[in-house]
Order: sequence, then structure tokens, then C-alpha cells
Amino acid sequence: MVLEKDTKHGLNRRKFIISSVQAVGLSMIGGLVWGAYVSEDKSSPIVLRPPGALKEEDFVKKCIKCGLCVEACKHRPNNPNPGTATLALGAPGGHKPQKSTPHIYPDKVPIGTPYFVPREVPCYMCQNIPCTVACPTGALEPNKVSSIKNGRKVLDINKAKMGLAVIDMESCIAFWGIQCDACYRACPVIDKALTIEYMKNERTGKHAYLVPVVHSKHCTGCGMCEYACVTEKPSIFVLPIHLATGKAGSHYVKGWEKTPEAKLKPQTFHKTKKSEKSPEEYLNTEDLFNE
Repeated sequence: MVLEKDTKHGLNRRKFIISSVQAVGLSMIGGLVWGAYVSEDKSSPIVLRPPGALKEEDFVKKCIKCGLCVEACKHRPNNPNPGTATLALGAPGGHKPQKSTPHIYPDKVPIGTPYFVPREVPCYMCQNIPCTVACPTGALEPNKVSSIKNGRKVLDINKAKMGLAVIDMESCIAFWGIQCDACYRACPVIDKALTIEYMKNERTGKHAYLVPVVHSKHCTGCGMCEYACVTEKPSIFVLPIHLATGKAGSHYVKGWEKTPEAKLKPQTFHKTKKSEKSPEEYLNTEDLFNE
């Protein structure tokens, strides 16, 4: 009887130890999984969202990761590659580049949220904007891509602000003097969002550059220009608007505004030969740049 009782106690103790070890192991695995999820829930600053997307912080909160926008994109009538989609969903490990050549893509996208990489697949500017219409939560807001025509609110893809195209003048071959208008011809808002401008060649005085110029008021950020660019690493590429455009720092004192005295506190500046003089002295010289 004693032996049987001791055996039962031993078995119970063993079960308790095994259960405790399993619980600790499951807790560690759960922590690792949750840590990975939290890490993947942070967006790369260069992620591009579909037309009508709210500001990134609000978009991530409202998006329920249903994937309906991606399905709508995949089955749109004007899809040049049936069965594929411009949009992709964020997955564990970040974006996996589809091209071996260097291009800009987000390294982190919150799991299950839609985004696109123009160099791989641009937005084809569907007139009925199926991805936005399919969104059930308002993370993609139709009002942001609508305009009033004949007294009615209608979808207008040209109102989209997915990003803004930026040109690297040092790598763009048009700025080398080589004739190229690939991005210009690919632009769906041609002669508004992207124009070709004449620029004099100061070195020869006889030749001209014909260079692309992006106009932020009309650029939708579709990325057709980036997709068409002929250089290995695209010389024109789309960035989120908050990165592509700048604004004056909070410390900048605007002379035409009533400025708090706190902003007028002494600043430390790097001194040059010009800064030793008063503005009246150096601004009134004949040769300002070669003084």
C-alpha cells in the first residue's frame, strides 16, 4: 500500500513538472510571436498606400487586414496582367523584392495591410478605383478621390495623392544631355503632372537639355514614371508626400508673422567670410557669388 501511494505521488510530481515546463515554453513562444508581430506592425517611412488612404497612423488603425482591396485590384477590368495585382499585403519578414535591380521598397509593412512598389508594379489609375470602393472601414476613403461634376460627386482618380515623384538630376540621363522622355510618355496625367522643359546648356551655349519636371499639384504618385525609367536604379521615383516635400522648421523665424520672443533667442551659426560683414555690405557688392 505504501509503495502504491509513493508511486502515485511520484507520477503527480512528474506531471506537475512537465506541465510547468510546457507552460513556460508556451509563454516564451507566445512572447516571441507577439514580439515579432509588434515589430512587423511598424511601417517603413517609405511605404506607399492605395488611392484614398488616410494618413498612415489613422490608416493602420482603421485597416482590418481583410484584403478586399487587393482582390478588387487583382480582378479589375483593365488589368494588363490578369490574376496579378498592383497591391500586395504586408507579410512577416517585410517586402520581398520582385526585381534584382536596385530600387526603393519598404523593408517593413504592417502585416495584412495593402501597399505597392511602383518599380515592380505601378498603380494603373483605374477610373472606377475598385480598391478604394471595396474597403469596408473607410481606411481607403472614396471622398479623398472624388470631385464634383455636373453637381454630382463622382470618383476621380486624378485626385489621388499616393505619393510624389522625385527626380535625381545626377542620375537622370536627360540631365546629361541625352534625349529621353520615357517617364514623360508613361505619365497618365501627361503635360500636367509631368512636363518636358527646355534648359540651356551653359557649357556649350549652343545646345539644350530637354528635362522632365514634376508638378506636385497634379502628380498622383501612381509610379508609372518610375516603372518606365530606363536607368538601372530609377532616376525618378515615388516617395510618400511627407518625405518628398519639405516645410520650414519650427525654429525658423518668419518676418511677416508675429513671432514668439522665444524663437528670437541667440542662435549659434557657422561663421564664414561673408557672415563677418553686415547684410548691407555683402548684398550690395557687384559680384556676390565670386567675391
